[in-house]
Amino acid sequence: MRMVMSAAATGLMRNLIARSGVSRDRILLTEWISTDWQSLTFVGERHEASLRICGPDASSAIDSLLAHLEHVEFNIPGHIVADIQILVEPRPGADGSRVIRVEALTIEND
Repeated sequence: MRMVMSAAATGLMRNLIARSGVSRDRILLTEWISTDWQSLTFVGERHEASLRICGPDASSAIDSLLAHLEHVEFNIPGHIVADIQILVEPRPGADGSRVIRVEALTIEND
């Protein structure tokens, strides 16, 4: 079953995976929720994501993904990441994997 994600959500997910420094087949997307968002002057989406990184170096992959996350310039055509934060600090899974939960706000950049 394939999930349908917006261009902003897909771009954000690709950027997060790239920041981890591990192969995308080691990252399990356990949840992704995107909702429309707007202010008086901007239109965008709010995203909540839960990711599980597997393998013996899962902790270092999480560290790479989260390093200075709030200051990263994401490359998402037509969108900018206006805000991003960790909702739940990384926690270990029973199998040695690491789980994180991230929230981000993307806005259209016309």
